[in-house]
Amino acid sequence: MQADGSVAAVSGDHSLNLGQYSRAAIERAGPLATGLPLASLAGRSIVARQVHVLVRRLAWHGLLDYRLFSPRDAQDMVVIEPQVAEYWPEPAKLSNGDILVLSRFAYLRRRGNEMVLESPRAGALFRIGDPAIAATLASLSRPQKISNLRRRAAALDIELLGLLLDGGMLIKLDPKHGDGLRVNEGDGNLVLWDFHDLVFHTRSTEGRHSEPVGGAYAYAAAVPSLPALRPSWTGKSVSLDKFVSAAPASPFTRLLHARHSTRDFDDRNPVTLPELAQFLGTTARVLSEWKSGDDVGGGGEVTYTSRPYPAAGSAYELELYLAVSNCEGLARGFYHYDAGRHALVSLDASPEQIRALLATAEFAMDASGPPQILITIAARFGRIAWKYSSIAYSLVLKDVGCMIQTFYLTAADMSLGGCAIGTSNIDLFARMTGLELHVEGPVGQFALGRSAQRPIPG
Repeated sequence: MQADGSVAAVSGDHSLNLGQYSRAAIERAGPLATGLPLASLAGRSIVARQVHVLVRRLAWHGLLDYRLFSPRDAQDMVVIEPQVAEYWPEPAKLSNGDILVLSRFAYLRRRGNEMVLESPRAGALFRIGDPAIAATLASLSRPQKISNLRRRAAALDIELLGLLLDGGMLIKLDPKHGDGLRVNEGDGNLVLWDFHDLVFHTRSTEGRHSEPVGGAYAYAAAVPSLPALRPSWTGKSVSLDKFVSAAPASPFTRLLHARHSTRDFDDRNPVTLPELAQFLGTTARVLSEWKSGDDVGGGGEVTYTSRPYPAAGSAYELELYLAVSNCEGLARGFYHYDAGRHALVSLDASPEQIRALLATAEFAMDASGPPQILITIAARFGRIAWKYSSIAYSLVLKDVGCMIQTFYLTAADMSLGGCAIGTSNIDLFARMTGLELHVEGPVGQFALGRSAQRPIPG
């Protein structure tokens, strides 16, 4: 808080300007470091409105925790930690007759010396400070009427239940038709998700949690890096060098060896629309389509397609979305590749969203500028989860690997540059497409353009 009334949030070398406020507002907001009561935001005075603006700006950037404090025990009962930007707690309205049950995606785990309640569907996690609350949560594995619950746990606050419901940790049941099992939570797309798959999806991408992602070298000080080559086993070895042909390498072998990652692109000489059409047609176009019901077990006919890369069960659940920054003959924008029609369909994403998507890719590649074209590989999860249980998400990732290798080889064959990117922001993609994260979401990215550098191994 500066003398001129400006306020900034500072972490290390990073600073975020939060605006300018009166001295009275800054004094009232001073306890934010230890805990500012919600009553400080109440009222219509200029000071109260300014404090409210400051707090909401902090919340917009995910910089607030929310404490439910017990003056009687002088301890935090629960601390809510936002996992997505813009989170703001809004307790759902409840009555004693309502029936609640834990979400099947909610889980309680140890984090350091704390217990935290999390869910891949939730915008925040709940740090549990009162063991009695943890015990009560365990009882909610079965549907419970709030009146019965509060009789057994008198200290349980109905507002906390409302926060847990708002946060996606609990679900409210219809007393006539709800048993709290799988089909009672969410739509048909969510029914198809197994617990571990959705946790894996949300925690291995950006946008739905606040933990570091990517090359953070978090354990470098504790554990040395494994060697590039595995130490040889001591058994008898058979040398294969004498079987290597002296004939010139085949075109395919040369293509494999030519594959490399390109992180910087020549924006004076961008990819052209005909080149992009050839690239997409070679790697992802639908080649044929057919129907079959032989292996469904009475579930009716299922449609299948054939495409240039292999896919588990011929599900071909992957879809391509292109953020175009610089392509000769194609306007800057966000497009879906319609593999059946071999066409690009423009989607209504904002320029700010496109810039954010490209900037994230630029940072992930440690590049000097954004890619000319950023291909986001998304999955229609229900397409593959409808058939496969327990292994659905792992199959999606295997299919992504097949597609990325196909991208690399095609880029090398066309003398273009490409680079696989290890993460993506599932929350940003949801805002750009209007699709819920459990319906269709990013599982990989690939930067495409004309290279401005010599090949770098990798």
